Amino acid sequence: MLKVLLSIFLVLVVVISIMGRTQKATVKKEKRVPQTLSKGWGDQLIWAQTYEEALFWARSKNKPLMVIFHLDDCPHSQALKKAFAEDEKIQKIADENFILLNLVHETTDKHLSPDGIYVPRILFVDPSMTVRADITGRYSNRKYAYEPSDIKILLSNMEKARKLMKTEL
Repeated sequence: MLKVLLSIFLVLVVVISIMGRTQKATVKKEKRVPQTLSKGWGDQLIWAQTYEEALFWARSKNKPLMVIFHLDDCPHSQALKKAFAEDEKIQKIADENFILLNLVHETTDKHLSPDGIYVPRILFVDPSMTVRADITGRYSNRKYAYEPSDIKILLSNMEKARKLMKTEL
């Protein structure tokens, strides 16, 4: 009799522990936010996954590539991301005229850091795979850096990248 009660008790403990684990696992899955390639820079835009893929798309679609270097925990990157995502003109031009890539890690292409490694920075690459080092922001010590107050400069540089691509190719 004691063996039967002990067996029933052990079965109950196993069943309860299995049920507790599945409930905890489902709670964790529900709290996860799906990650997109936009990383908050514009969820409706189409983003390349890698630098190599972005270069391929730029060449095959004959569009300039805009590469955004940022960090998730950088307050300057976060502020620029918010301004970029909220500006309707930038979102429209980016959607219609650019191949987009945002990176939180550096690439092996040293041409994408012509004046050093810092974030946030935005560079343009034309379909011939030439980094447009001549399209810069307003700072002399960080030529490719932008702040939220520089959105008009960024918009102007996007137009410049688009126009230069059409006149030079």
